[in-house]
Amino acid sequence: MSEFIKRLQERRLNVWEQTKELLDTAEGEKRELTADEEQTYQRLSADLDKIDERVKDMVEAEQRTKDAEAAFAGLLDKPIEGRQGPTDRQSELRKWAQGETAQRSFEVRPDATTPNDFRALSKLTAAAGANTVPISFYNQLIQHMIENSGLLQTNPTLLRTATGEQIQVPKTTAHSTPSGAPVAEAGNLGATPYDPTFGQVPLDAYKYGFLLQVSHELLNDTAVDLEGYLAMQAGRALGNWFGSHLIIGTGSSQPNGVVTAATSGVTGATVAQGAAVIGAFIGDNLIDLFYSVIAPYRNSSSCAWLMRDATVAVARKLKDTTGQYIWAPGLQAGSPDTILGKPLYTDPNVAAVGSATKSVLFGDFSQYFVRQVETLRFERSDDYAFNTDLATFRVILRGDGDLVDTTGAIKYLTGNTA
Repeated sequence: MSEFIKRLQERRLNVWEQTKELLDTAEGEKRELTADEEQTYQRLSADLDKIDERVKDMVEAEQRTKDAEAAFAGLLDKPIEGRQGPTDRQSELRKWAQGETAQRSFEVRPDATTPNDFRALSKLTAAAGANTVPISFYNQLIQHMIENSGLLQTNPTLLRTATGEQIQVPKTTAHSTPSGAPVAEAGNLGATPYDPTFGQVPLDAYKYGFLLQVSHELLNDTAVDLEGYLAMQAGRALGNWFGSHLIIGTGSSQPNGVVTAATSGVTGATVAQGAAVIGAFIGDNLIDLFYSVIAPYRNSSSCAWLMRDATVAVARKLKDTTGQYIWAPGLQAGSPDTILGKPLYTDPNVAAVGSATKSVLFGDFSQYFVRQVETLRFERSDDYAFNTDLATFRVILRGDGDLVDTTGAIKYLTGNTA
């Protein structure tokens, strides 16, 4: 990590200390923030957000530099006999993008080197041949999708299937809860009156697609990182669109979003009439939400909080019963902040704090399944925008999502009314 990023991190911690001092002063005097203090708090909170964005940009820049160095090193190496080298793979993509091949489309598909964060439900198909995009492009595209979807950052279970027919995933609807006296020596074991119950979650393959237009000047410029450009643009668009349905999708002709599928955990404290924010929660509400999720889910490595950025500004003010702030900044650049020791992720599609809104989610996000049909399809047309000399690319993704454990793996906080 560069010295500049370290200095940004130190500055972030310093801003947080100023924020705590401001809030502690008002609390010590048993009063609300004055108008000037509230303005100062909002400025400090905005500074934290700006520093977060700057650190994220710097980390990404360092990673791009490493990727570029690796790419140049690969270009200088002699290709292994019998295997397509980096120069050939880059050239093949550029030739296809410029329309120099007879192929109208190509499929972006992973190969055997794909990281194990994808759980394959079916046998992988063979590579698509000479026009298959290299795995590095697939990884870049998926990375940008995740960066633009808060749900995908929470480590849900990702299922990749070779084809798009509906699949049925077993769903737990109630856990076994034995009761009664212990069994006597040599006594008969009876059936528990509360056997676990199961259902099925159908995962479909809803289609998401859009058009991406690129000038021929850009395609012909050999200095342009064409793979990176296409991956960034496509990943952002798919992450924003598909990601929004993974949060608030209705489950009808679209994914069943995590907010839609989650169960109620806590209703926020009653807010006095005329309060600045109707439906705002207090620290005890988040603590109650934390413990409304049973220990096996709380202890999961995929257990996390999810809310929109503006809600984080509310959470930063809150303390537990011992007077400690429940929000804590990440100690390393790029690491998530935490609430009560669990990572915090943000997504703009989660509802804002308000009366009867579901503004905070908490639980084990590995119980939310995201299904993706194996390939991402790119198709190219020179005719669609012939008069402007633009090449038009059509990008298509098929996927779905739903919660497979509805016993309370993920719960939400609902804002109270005045």
